[in-house]
Amino acid sequence: MARMLQAPPKFHPSEWDTANKMQRATTESQKSRSEHVTAESQRLLNEIEKTTQKTQSDVNKKIEQRREEIKFWKQELDNKLEQIVHETEVLLTLRTRLEKSLESCKEPLIIAKKCLLNRQRRTGIDLVHDEVEQELVKEAEVLQEVIALLGHTLEQTNEQIRLNRSAKYNLEMDLKDKFTALMIDDYCASLTNNTPIYCASLTNNTPHIGYPVNAVKTEGNFVSLEDWIDFSNINVEKADKQRNNSLALRVLIDGILSQTANDMRRQCEIVNAAFRNRVKEVKDAKRKLEMLLAMVMDETASQEKNIAALKKAIADKEGPVKVAQTRLEARNHRPNVELCYDTVQYRLISEVQEITKNIQRQDTLGQAETELKGLNRRQLSLKEEIQVKENTLYIDEVLCMRMRESVDINGF
Repeated sequence: MARMLQAPPKFHPSEWDTANKMQRATTESQKSRSEHVTAESQRLLNEIEKTTQKTQSDVNKKIEQRREEIKFWKQELDNKLEQIVHETEVLLTLRTRLEKSLESCKEPLIIAKKCLLNRQRRTGIDLVHDEVEQELVKEAEVLQEVIALLGHTLEQTNEQIRLNRSAKYNLEMDLKDKFTALMIDDYCASLTNNTPIYCASLTNNTPHIGYPVNAVKTEGNFVSLEDWIDFSNINVEKADKQRNNSLALRVLIDGILSQTANDMRRQCEIVNAAFRNRVKEVKDAKRKLEMLLAMVMDETASQEKNIAALKKAIADKEGPVKVAQTRLEARNHRPNVELCYDTVQYRLISEVQEITKNIQRQDTLGQAETELKGLNRRQLSLKEEIQVKENTLYIDEVLCMRMRESVDINGF
């Protein structure tokens, strides 16, 4: 109890001064360190702020540059898409022209074959492999070659349209992705430090910022910038290639349509001219045959008159012959010396001989009748040949030429 009431030890004044000095020194040292930390913190904050602002500014510039780059490629893709769409539309128009041209070849080919078939019905000497038939065969060959060429060109056109549409699809898909990427980067460009932080009350269309999970990552489906450029560049090059192919095909199609139309038109005109010439030749031949027939008919009538005159002349001599021979027969019965060779007897014998001789001279009746038969046969032959010519004219002028009037070679 006595110890508990004992007074605490007392310090010397110098110890008191020393303690106060140490407190001041410690405090000033702590204050100095604190001030240094504060200054360093402020400097660091300022540095971080500047760095953050600089980095964010650089990111904003990069986003803006990226947006411009996407816009550039989007414009390139848009241009190529417009070009390939235009080329495809032109090719579709050309395809329609090809189809119409191909369809228009069928009727002339059918008509050419019908003309060849009809001309097989010519008869006699007119069934000849003439110029008309040669040109008709050539026309059929030309039409068949044109049909084959147009068909092959149509297949090429369909394939090029398919390739154009494939290039168009790739451009559209690339453009769709570019549009989405541009929308996202536009959204990113609109974000600032003052953009509201995400909360449940914000709509999906309202820009907001926050801490999305796993935002910072480089793995996955990311591609390099070079691959990104190459992807669009390949699509552009493919579109350019198909566009150039389309342009070349367009020139080819125009040339084929023009050339085939000219070839068919020229051959059609050659065939028509051959028909006209042949019809003229046949008509001339028919006219000459008709002239020959008229001449033969006139000669036949003349020969018939000649035969009739010969027969009449022979008939007219029967009376005198009978009279003379009857007189001779009667005078042969004169009696005895009266049966003399007098002038009457002599003259009667001479008369009979003269008439008989004249009748014998008229044996040309047989020749005349033979000639008449020949003239009749000739007349029949001429009539048959004229019928052959009429049949040929009907086939060539009526059946074939009228049918060919419907042939119309158009340049589609």
